[in-house]
Amino acid sequence: MVILTNDKVLVEPLNESMLSPKLLMLYFNNESHVQTIAILSKLVLALKLLGLIMLTVTPLPAFDDNYIWAIQTSNINGAYVVDPGDADVVIQFLSDKQIPLLGVLITHHHHDHTGGIAKLLSYYGSNIPVYGPAAENIEGVNNPLQACASLTLQSIDLKAEVIEVPGHTLGHIAYVIEDALFCGDTLFSAGCGRLFEGTPQQMLTSLTRLAQVGDDKKVYCTHEYTLANLRFANRADPSNVQLQLYIRHAEQLRASNTPTLPSSIALEKAINPFLRSSSKEIKQSLTEQYQQPINDAVKCFALLRQWKDNF
Repeated sequence: MVILTNDKVLVEPLNESMLSPKLLMLYFNNESHVQTIAILSKLVLALKLLGLIMLTVTPLPAFDDNYIWAIQTSNINGAYVVDPGDADVVIQFLSDKQIPLLGVLITHHHHDHTGGIAKLLSYYGSNIPVYGPAAENIEGVNNPLQACASLTLQSIDLKAEVIEVPGHTLGHIAYVIEDALFCGDTLFSAGCGRLFEGTPQQMLTSLTRLAQVGDDKKVYCTHEYTLANLRFANRADPSNVQLQLYIRHAEQLRASNTPTLPSSIALEKAINPFLRSSSKEIKQSLTEQYQQPINDAVKCFALLRQWKDNF
């Protein structure tokens, strides 16, 4: 059972029958002296300790190949959405679920990631928090974020780490929330974003940074580019056995119209040529493609990205 007191949470040994939230027994010492907000905070902490608060991420398909990600927790009625390029998709999802919009997370300024902000604020209220990169002038962002910041998302009590990942755009950021990485157009499954504004050095640094967030992190990028990326990956890294297995798996998923996402950092480190651009296998392919030995890490990445752009 969980014992909630004024200053701490005590978790006693549990058996399987006690894990049901309906049977969870809560004891408050001096209840008359405990403020409601304090009680709720302790309850949230207790549920987290017991693993009874679950993070749910739902893909909302938009346009031809975008995903808007809806983030929910089992203890809060409502959702955050990531990169809502299409407001109507979000409104339909929330209406079907009969839940409110709690907030918006933006990774970068491209219209297919931001185009729905104005309508969402008009529909749900201008007080809805919209987080986004301070380095990019994005209309509707009312909570601009500096890179390498940590924040607690309003209304949902989730911690988010903000990571600077320039390359696709100069102000691009990513969010780490629990075991989820929302990386916009920086890291894709088996690929990475085009360099519209940044340099190869910046993108390589950004991908290296994302590769270090933890192998267990789930990768929620915003485009279903996986099969196209895998075709190039297979050309650049043809002897990769794990890649071959993943190609078959991804093809099966798409044949049933199932998203290939989320991926994971562990998987991407094994099969993504842009996270393996300095490996001997990729270097060998680059040497054959460009008819010259290539060893510099940044040059390897730059030529690999150039090869993919023209593939």
